[in-house]
Amino acid sequence: ARIDDAGAKLVITADGGYRKGKVSALKPAVDAALADRNGSGPQETVEHVLVVRRGGNDVEWNAERDLWWHDVVPAASADHEAEAFPAETPLFILYTSGTTGKPKGILHTSGGYLTQAAFTNRVVHDIHPDTDVYWCTADIGWITGHSYVTYGPLANGATQVLYEGTPDTPHPGRWWELVEKYGVTVLYTAPTAIRSFMKIGRTVPQSFNLSSLRLLGSVGEPINPEAWMWYREIIGSGHAPIVDTWWQTETGAIMISALPGVTEAKPGSAQVPLPGIAVDVVDESGEHVGNGNGGLLVVTEPWPSMLRGIWGDPDRFVETYWSKFADRGFYFAGDGARLDDDGDVWLLGRVDDVMNVSGHRLSTAEIESALVAHEATAEAAVVGASDETTGQAVVAFVILKQSFLDAHSAEGLAETLRRWVGEQIGPIARPRDIYIVAEL
Repeated sequence: ARIDDAGAKLVITADGGYRKGKVSALKPAVDAALADRNGSGPQETVEHVLVVRRGGNDVEWNAERDLWWHDVVPAASADHEAEAFPAETPLFILYTSGTTGKPKGILHTSGGYLTQAAFTNRVVHDIHPDTDVYWCTADIGWITGHSYVTYGPLANGATQVLYEGTPDTPHPGRWWELVEKYGVTVLYTAPTAIRSFMKIGRTVPQSFNLSSLRLLGSVGEPINPEAWMWYREIIGSGHAPIVDTWWQTETGAIMISALPGVTEAKPGSAQVPLPGIAVDVVDESGEHVGNGNGGLLVVTEPWPSMLRGIWGDPDRFVETYWSKFADRGFYFAGDGARLDDDGDVWLLGRVDDVMNVSGHRLSTAEIESALVAHEATAEAAVVGASDETTGQAVVAFVILKQSFLDAHSAEGLAETLRRWVGEQIGPIARPRDIYIVAEL
């Protein structure tokens, strides 16, 4: 759906990638996405698939379409003359979940996005290119990886660590080993990772020298105070400040955060909008709720890195983000928040049918659609459940067709459906639990 929606001409993939020390095939997913679908004919816009040899695993090859990176890229000229483009030239489309199930292609443009990504990386992460070693652990395909692995750090000339793999392979102290080895000074990661390390215990990180760390960051979901305190005391040795950042794929860059050396630390609070950013917490009619109260988080003025639209769907752009408070011109973030007595912002989570799993937004409707698309499923309903590690977890209730129940065990079908959702949407969307029920 994403390839079709964007009208992509080139797909870049790899033969495989490494996960937990083993090669995981990647190209088959691309081949399946480009295959003849439901008899409607092959994907029409993609002209080539550029394949990086990474895992060394065997791959199926389409000689008319597929190209090896090492055959094409090294042969190209290394000299290129930079060209100037208008600030509003499209830079990228990044897809995120929506309440209707169909992914939204969020469009960001060059000038404003790059300005705010670079500025926030500089002031929130306090990057000093001559002395810092910076590490953002985000997947590069996530907005955090775009803004704070690629564009922001490159624009600032930062020295950074790039890591392929999981936090616990080949041993549970892998991250802290890398911090010690490279002298990482600024670490930006997600609360899910922090809570995972809390489960392992403090003895693992404390067996490494983490004294180089001077600033810690959190991103992707609200961080609970217990995880905040553990992060600061165990990873930050009790002295490294924490910047708990709030922003979205749509905002493009950090919007609300503590500022190191400027704001007073509050465990669990995103704290204050950055200079130039105007936010408010309002009730259903758009009225300011006042300190000490909760409501809906809105952005009240334009900002440099704001999304410029939903690719190919201007009506959905207006309906999703601007219609709720159309008379006031507020951007509605879809998050609940409260203001404490000082006016600082505390995030309360989503207020729509979008879940936040390990910092990734997932649509209940999209997962339900994937489940119902399987031949064994008659009906499905998906909800978000609390999870002490991932914040929220996907839980599905499924009515199966009787013919499949007669031929297979319920446990086997549930596991089949978990794998199916992972194949259709991605591993992050696999339900933690699937309950086979008689009615919804």
